[in-house]
Amino acid sequence: MVAGFVVPVGENGQMAIGKLKTVVLDAPDIARLSAFYSELVGWTRKYAEHEWITMTTDDGWRIGLQRAPDHVPPQWPDASHPQQAHLDLRVPDLAAGTQKAVELGAELLRENERWNTLADPAGHPFCIVFGRPDTK
Repeated sequence: MVAGFVVPVGENGQMAIGKLKTVVLDAPDIARLSAFYSELVGWTRKYAEHEWITMTTDDGWRIGLQRAPDHVPPQWPDASHPQQAHLDLRVPDLAAGTQKAVELGAELLRENERWNTLADPAGHPFCIVFGRPDTK
């Protein structure tokens, strides 16, 4: 044990090697991506430098934006350029959430009955999902 570091125990009672600290997105223009998510979902910029921006959500998540000048965005749903991961953003109004995302620079990729798939300005797919705040 390193001084001051306690090994976490998961919900199943097993020892874990650590805890999730930050979800990181690569992008060629992290300032633009930071502004996009700040306006879209209210994330707060906590730290910024040329190569890295840390943002936080009001429910405790940390999102890192890492400068990657040669970033190649996924071509969803093309399996030869897979998305690898995506964000689901829950909203009370699917049409209004989608419209705001598009106005801020997102590209609508597919509309569905309960969620829409979009790409952020760096090309990362994400979903605007209709749902009450207390649902999984």
